[in-house]
Amino acid sequence: MVTHSRLDGAMSSNPFQGGVRLPAHRYKTFSSRAQYQMVLAAVRKLQESGFYWDAVSGKEASALLSTEPPGTFLVRDSSDNHHFFTLSVKTATGTKNLRIQCDACSFFLQTDPRSLQTVPRFDCVLKLIHHYMPSAREAGAVSVVTSGVDSEGGSSGADGSTYFIYSGGEKIPLELLRPLASSMSTLQHLCRKTLNGHIDVSSKRDQLPQSLQEFLEEYDAPI
Repeated sequence: MVTHSRLDGAMSSNPFQGGVRLPAHRYKTFSSRAQYQMVLAAVRKLQESGFYWDAVSGKEASALLSTEPPGTFLVRDSSDNHHFFTLSVKTATGTKNLRIQCDACSFFLQTDPRSLQTVPRFDCVLKLIHHYMPSAREAGAVSVVTSGVDSEGGSSGADGSTYFIYSGGEKIPLELLRPLASSMSTLQHLCRKTLNGHIDVSSKRDQLPQSLQEFLEEYDAPI
């Protein structure tokens, strides 16, 4: 397997392409150039999202979410050097942290090796997040998810089409309702998210001016 450091110049002459800075407070190897490019694209979109909190710790994430209603979430860099990102979500019993795992070509929520089920995989972190939000479930985008182990020592499992977090003897359904903003979005970006949530990509987007199509493709999520 060919491996490269996160900041290995062999992957790119400039690891901060287009102002995008890969998480560098930990080091992790890339299995391929394709994985490197996928993570780079994920960081670029997360920085556009307005709810990426970069290198905040789990303790800091809990403090940020402490006064927010259940279902509020954020994405941050993982403090584990085997992973890139962590999803922190406020639940009725406090903040839970779920690692976003990454293989050579996809992102997915942490899984338990004892499970025989498959977990949904995505080429973009934003697509993963949107999959577990109510709007996606209402559109029939939910599929069965598998079990896993969260960063607090609990585990996550599947019950029908709902992803559950098991922590401290509790069984908590994963509910992603509202991202916690880390920065103020521009009016252009807010409009782009709205368009992404209402335009049928296959039949209508190609009718838009080319410049607008390119603008939407740079950030293709409704969140």
